[in-house]
Parts: sequence; structure tokens; C-alpha cells
Amino acid sequence: MAYDFPDARGHFGPYGGQFVAETLMEPLARLTEAYARLKNDPAFLAELDNDLRHYVGRPSPLYHAERLTAKWAKNGGGAQIWLKREDLNHTGAHKINNTVGQALLAKHLGKTRIIAETGAGQHGVATATIAARLGLKCVVYMGAEDVQRQSPNVYRMKLLGAEVIPVKSGTQTLKDALNEALRDWVTHVDDTFYIIGTVAGPHPYPMLVRDFNAVVGRELLTQCPERIGRLPDAMVACVGGGSNAIGMFYPFLPHPEVRLVGVEAGGHGIDTPDHAAPLSAGMPGVLHGNKTYIMANEDGQISNTHSISAGLDYPGVGPEHAWLKDSGRAQYVAVNDEPALAAFHELTRVEGIIPALESAHALAYAQQMATGLGPDHHIVVNLSGRGDKDIFTIAKREGIELL
Repeated sequence: MAYDFPDARGHFGPYGGQFVAETLMEPLARLTEAYARLKNDPAFLAELDNDLRHYVGRPSPLYHAERLTAKWAKNGGGAQIWLKREDLNHTGAHKINNTVGQALLAKHLGKTRIIAETGAGQHGVATATIAARLGLKCVVYMGAEDVQRQSPNVYRMKLLGAEVIPVKSGTQTLKDALNEALRDWVTHVDDTFYIIGTVAGPHPYPMLVRDFNAVVGRELLTQCPERIGRLPDAMVACVGGGSNAIGMFYPFLPHPEVRLVGVEAGGHGIDTPDHAAPLSAGMPGVLHGNKTYIMANEDGQISNTHSISAGLDYPGVGPEHAWLKDSGRAQYVAVNDEPALAAFHELTRVEGIIPALESAHALAYAQQMATGLGPDHHIVVNLSGRGDKDIFTIAKREGIELL
């Protein structure tokens, strides 16, 4: 499959582009120019690689979940399950890969203030972390509902010196946090760099966030032959905006023998209004500066979403995923809250690894895929983050009060 997207204007087929206020066109152009110049600059790449190795802790391991594999085999699923351990990165998720890269861009552009949006809080923590390291002022926008259900990450951001601004408009979740961050950037473009946390937004963000997260897939191209003996049969990752998934998928696009599966948040079911699965049950439209698949009503208004996972609770998706869906190179499915919760508990008890609720969606679908397959099949799941942040959500759902 020939794949050279995006084009010069930031389009992935009919998706992507720049649908923003005129005041943002110049800073976007400056960012595009700077990234085009730096992404092949040996000094910049050496600095990025040094930070990823010695600050983030890369490469992350590829772990064979042998006990989980054996348990699922007893229930009819015989495929070997492997976990790409992004939860072991500094700050506990894949988000730091992109944040380190964008922060270096901000430094080269002479910016002194960083803003970000966050849902589950992992991107906010990663942004606050690198801002502290570089001595930059940091402001993080977070939906008021997410502030409540992700309180440990809110406190972590504040400990790191960031100002966390609860967004009380709309559904008070990730969509609304991104709206407020874009408004901030419009009014502070001279000194502010906006570190977007996913492969959405106007060009060049979907491209540069993908490129910084593609370190995950590049490592797997080496690790899979070493650990498995060949490339895997399938790779599975959760999809909200889609950064962890595209980071895993992108280096594997030229390998059609590897099946790529993105797992959206089915919430209470995609046949109900309570989900966050635009690729499974949405339509093309424009959101947050790019054309992609969105969740909208008949009048084109953005629909409310639901997921037990704050990081997947978003009514859009990165435009590259939209193109991969239409082209057929990747498959997109939805997993509801309950199977994701079951996978969360099972991995925790069987392997001693507490996954993020986002990652648990991918794990739940991997279990479905494994059904009926023999032990000569191999499935790699991107364990995109750890679940410390979700313990209050889980406890509340189970009627347990934590101090």
C-alpha cells in the first residue's frame, strides 16, 4: 500500500486540513515550517532521542502475557497475547512521547508558555512534566467532569506547577477542553505553544503528533522479530482521538500481512446515544480544525458522548484514522463499558498489571479476536497507559469509598 499522507495542505484523502480562525493561520504556517525544517535535523533528532531514552525510559518492553494467554485459551481463545508496555514510560502513558517532541519544537520557536487540553489527565500530566523540566509556564484545560473523575492526575499537574482550568461549558469533557485551549491560543499566539494531545486538530498537528508517537511502532518492528520470531498477526489499540493507535499502526502500514484494529468506546452500546465511537457510528464532518468522522445529530450539531474512560470520551477522531477506515487498511470496532471493565480486572488479577481504562478497551477486543485461534497466532495490544488514575472511577462504580 503506497502511503504518503498527509499532502502539503494536510489532507489524508478528503480528511484533515485547516478549518480555523484566520488569526491561527500564521502560527500554524510557522509551526509547519519549523517542523519541516527540524524533523530531519540531526541535532534536533539527537536531542529528541536522548530525551526519549534517558528521560522517558524508552524503549518500552514488549511483554508476553503468558498467564493471560493460558487463561483465555481455556475459554476458547488460543492466540498469544503480547503487551507493548507504554504504561512503563515516565508519567505512565504514551502521551509523553509526543509531549517531549512538541516541547522541543516550542523551545526552538522561543515560546515561554505552554497550553494543553486533557481528558484522562495523562496528556496534561505529561505536558506539565516537560514544562517543569524546561522551566515553562503551563496551563492545562480539563473538562469539569473529568476533573472530578481523574482527581489524582489533577493533583499531579498542580504539583508539577501547572494551572489546571476546569471547563464548565458543554458536556464538561475533552471536547470542551479542546475548545477552550484553541480560544486561549488565538489570544496568546505570540508567546504560547499549544501542545495538542492527540492526532486531531488542524494541520500540521495530526502529522507531527503521529510522527512523535510512531516511535512505538518503530520499536515493535524490531521487537516483534526478536521476541516472536516474526511480525504479529494483528495489532490492537484503543482509539479516542487516536494518538496511541496511529503511533503503533503507522510504521506497519507497508506490512499488509499485519491486521490493524482500532477499538473505540462503545459506552452503553453504539445503538444508543451513549457512546464515543464516531468511526463505528458517526459521519464525516468538521471538528476542532479538521475534517474527519464525528458524532453529530441531523442538524450537524456535535452530539454528547459517553464512556467510562475519560480519554476516549471524544466525539471525533484523528483524520488519518478516518482515511485508514475508508481505505480498509485498518478496521475499527467498538467495545462497551462492561467488557472493558472486565478486561481491566482480569489483567490486574492475572498478570499484576493495572491498565488504564482506555487500554482495557483494546484488551477486551483482543480477547474476542483470540477466540478460536491457535497458539501460533500472535496479537500485540498497545497498553497505552497505567490505571492508577482510574482507581477512583472503579471504586465509585463498585460502591467503595477511598480515603
